[in-house]
Amino acid sequence: MIGIDIVPIKRFEKFLEKPTALQKYLCKDEIVLLSSSQSAAGFFAAKEAISKALQTGIGKECSFKDIKIHKEPNGAPYFTLSKHLIERYQIRETSLSITHDGEYALAVAIIVSDLENPSQKPLFH
Repeated sequence: MIGIDIVPIKRFEKFLEKPTALQKYLCKDEIVLLSSSQSAAGFFAAKEAISKALQTGIGKECSFKDIKIHKEPNGAPYFTLSKHLIERYQIRETSLSITHDGEYALAVAIIVSDLENPSQKPLFH
């Protein structure tokens, strides 16, 4: 399953001035990782992309707090999910890429699940 999201960075410039605004979609460990409005926008886009890959969107089934963004020592992003999402979707592998260019931040998430997805289209006909 794959998800993608793009957001305008300008929307997140004021968020850095108000940590309480960031707390609506990020936990304290994630906020510590932010260095700019670009990274705040990238984390938001990542959480949206991940929820799209799950085919749930952000809402009752998958909240912003069910997704946690981390960084490898080299700066590469990765994510973890709440236990209930891992179990429900039988998730066995994930991947995340976040980029910033000009006025936008973009994220792509890939989730590999052991569930068969009846809504997926066949590769050949």
